[in-house]
Amino acid sequence: MQNDHLTYLISLQLIPMIGPKLAKNLIAYCGNPEAVFYEKRAALEKIPGIGKMTADSILKFKNFERAENEIDFINKKNIKAFAYFDDQYPERLRHIDDAPIVLYTKGSCDYNQSRMIAVVGTRKATAYGKKACAQIVSDLKDYHVCIVSGLAFGIDQCAHKTALQNGMETIAVLGHGLDTIYPAQNRSLAKDVIKQGSIITEYISGTKPDKVNFPERNRIVAGMVDGVVVIESGMKGGALITAEIAFSYNREVYALPGRKDDKYSAGCNQFIKLNKASLIQNANDIAYAMGWDVLPTAKKTVQISWSELDENEKLLLEYLKKNGKCHIDQIATITNWNGSELSLKLLDLEFKNVIRAFPGNYYKCN
Repeated sequence: MQNDHLTYLISLQLIPMIGPKLAKNLIAYCGNPEAVFYEKRAALEKIPGIGKMTADSILKFKNFERAENEIDFINKKNIKAFAYFDDQYPERLRHIDDAPIVLYTKGSCDYNQSRMIAVVGTRKATAYGKKACAQIVSDLKDYHVCIVSGLAFGIDQCAHKTALQNGMETIAVLGHGLDTIYPAQNRSLAKDVIKQGSIITEYISGTKPDKVNFPERNRIVAGMVDGVVVIESGMKGGALITAEIAFSYNREVYALPGRKDDKYSAGCNQFIKLNKASLIQNANDIAYAMGWDVLPTAKKTVQISWSELDENEKLLLEYLKKNGKCHIDQIATITNWNGSELSLKLLDLEFKNVIRAFPGNYYKCN
C-alpha cells in the first residue's frame, strides 16, 4: 500500500465520531481516502451518516503529521499495514460491516488460509479447561488449522502455547497498539507467536489497552475465522462477547460443556441451551461439524502400565472391564473421586486412551 494512501487512511481513524463503517462509506462516496479531506462541505453532508458536526470534524482535521509519524513507526518496527481493499487483508473479515479499515500486523502469516478457528475462554481457567483446551488444539493440528485468540491469560494463553508447541500457526489479536504487549507477562509468548504466526491489531501505536478496546478486538477474532470454540466462560466476559459476535456474523460457534454448578462453564452451558453453540467434546467434533474431509493422522495407542495407576484408577478399570459401558454416576459410587476431581480423572484417562467417553456421560474401557 502506498504511503500517501496509508497517511489518509490513518488520518480517517484519528477523526472523532468516524468509525470503520462511516470511514468506508466516506471513501466509497468520495472515491479514495485522500478525496475525503478535500471534499466540499455540502457534498459531505449529503453522504449518509454524515451530519454537520462530522463534516466539521473532517474539514478541520489538520494532524496529518501524526499519521506520518505512525508510518515511520511501522517502517522502523517491521510492521505491515493492510487496508480493507488490499489482497492480504483477511477475506472473511472484509465482508463484515464494521471491519477495520486498516490492520497492523507483525509476523508472517496467511490470513486467508483455508481453515481458521478461534479458541477463547475465561482468564481464570480451571485445570479442566486448560487440559481440554490443550487437547483440542493439539488434535486440530491433524486438520491443518490456524488458531486465533486474544493473548489474554487463561484459555487464550493456553491456546497460543499449545499451537506453538505443535508447530501450528497462531494469530494473536490485540486490543492496543503494537508498541506494547498486554498483559506484560505475555511478552515472551508474543515474541514466539510472531516467529510462528503473527500479532495483529487495528490500533495505532500509543493506544493503551483500555477496557473499551477489548470488545472491539473481539469482533476481529470472530470475523476472521470459520468458527469460534469457547472452552470455559462464565455468564459474562470477553469469551461470550466473542461468541455472541460470531453468532451474529453467522460463524459457527462451539462450546465445551461443563458441570451445571460450575460458574466457569455457565456461559458455555447457556449458549448450548439456547442453540447458539454446538456442543463439542473434542477436535473431531469440530472437524465433523465443519465438514472437513481430511482425516486426522492415526495416533499410536498409549500403553499405560498397571503400576502407573493409583488404587482408584485400578478399581475403575476393573469395574469397567466387568460391567462394560457405565454412567459417570455409577463411577462416582465406586471411587473416592467427586465433583471436579472426578471429571479431571476421567478426562486424564481418556487422553491416555485408557477409557473412552460416550454421549450422555458414559464411559468404557478401550
